[in-house]
Amino acid sequence: MAACSQGRKVRFLRVTELVTLLQEATEERHLLRMQQQVAKLDLLVLDELGYVPASKAGAALLFDVIATAYERNSLIVTTNLPFEHWTEVLGSERLTGAALDRLTHRGHILETKGESYGLQDATRRWRRTA
Repeated sequence: MAACSQGRKVRFLRVTELVTLLQEATEERHLLRMQQQVAKLDLLVLDELGYVPASKAGAALLFDVIATAYERNSLIVTTNLPFEHWTEVLGSERLTGAALDRLTHRGHILETKGESYGLQDATRRWRRTA
């Protein structure tokens, strides 16, 4: 929110959304244009990495976004998946290692614990009506 209020170029996408958009751009032969648009962002927020495994081509496209942003743009990735399980999503130990290297080098890892906000909210609403 702070980046948005400062007038920064920010985009929020679920990882599956981004991969789908990149694959469609590949099929429609405008992948380079889309990659250039993503590279111009000040901040890219990728939500829910790990919920759906990516195809080999999708994982490669996702890695390209991560590698392009590396040390140039800000990138936030949210996940409930520990690093040791990222290979299940990205499909390759080498690709996973390279992605994690770029994300963790000079990055900040914030780990949260506890109930999800959605579950807390639903519980509060249920208690008020009961």
